[in-house]
Amino acid sequence: MFPELMFGILFFIQMGIGIFGNFFFLGLYSLTLLIGPKLKPVEYIFAHLALANSNVLLSKGIPQMIVSLGIKNFLNHIGCKFFVYLQNVAKSVSLSITCLLSGFQVITISPSNSRWAELKIQAQKYIIPACFLCWCFFLLINCILLGTMHNSRYLTNNTKIWHLGYCSILVPDSFSAALFAIVFSIPDFMCVGFMIWSSAYLVFLLHRHHQRVKHIHSLHLSARAFPEIRATQAILILMSTYVSFYSINSGLSFYFFKMEKLQPWLVATLDLLAACFPAISPFVLIFCDSQVLKYWDVLWHRKCSCLLCHTFASQTPSQHSSRTL
Repeated sequence: MFPELMFGILFFIQMGIGIFGNFFFLGLYSLTLLIGPKLKPVEYIFAHLALANSNVLLSKGIPQMIVSLGIKNFLNHIGCKFFVYLQNVAKSVSLSITCLLSGFQVITISPSNSRWAELKIQAQKYIIPACFLCWCFFLLINCILLGTMHNSRYLTNNTKIWHLGYCSILVPDSFSAALFAIVFSIPDFMCVGFMIWSSAYLVFLLHRHHQRVKHIHSLHLSARAFPEIRATQAILILMSTYVSFYSINSGLSFYFFKMEKLQPWLVATLDLLAACFPAISPFVLIFCDSQVLKYWDVLWHRKCSCLLCHTFASQTPSQHSSRTL
């Protein structure tokens, strides 16, 4: 009971922090669409990434928090399939949108004499369709694969029952389960490989650009103050965070498929690791983007001011007068 309670607390903290950061992006860009100018292409990517991350946090955090309260197997067959489907779609879209962000950065920052320069104008036109294509593709592919996975034709006497805590699902024998795991992982591996390559290429471009223009910068500026260094740090932090959590999660997932009997702590650990990047990524983007950071500072200072005003106003006159004497 104590480990389940600890996992519930961790999921609550993770979901609270992550939802706050992702909803900040969603609120900011929704307000910009209503009263402000047209969103930039990269801001559309941030908005779709925030939406996918929020779905990951909610679909994984809410069931696990309910399990931590001692309520188990509260989802029926349809509810179980829906949550598994939503988790897989949101996780895949989060990865593909992050991959799309890497590719857009490569095209944007490439020099004008490179072969990527021809795609700069076209990339801005196709960002919105590409984001919606990611959603449509993974909504469809997960629907097909998950439906086939639960099809009674593929269930044999060796069928396993996986107890996820909040529900139980039937899966085929070990060979079929491994096959489905491989099929699910192919797009993920392709995206992660592209992200690693694009990150390395971006770091190379930014380093070369920094070497060319560093004599222009003021000698009073530290190395961290260079915009090239800040951009490089943002790219490295975002991509290395995802690749690290994805690698650990993939290793545990492979062990997950090989186990005869699932351990509750392993299921909770997998969900916790899978939701780490969606909880961290909005704050990486906030503190590495000066424009977004400006809005964040305004919102944060306004909240702090309102809190101080509310605390001061709640004091009784006698309390206030006694403090002034």
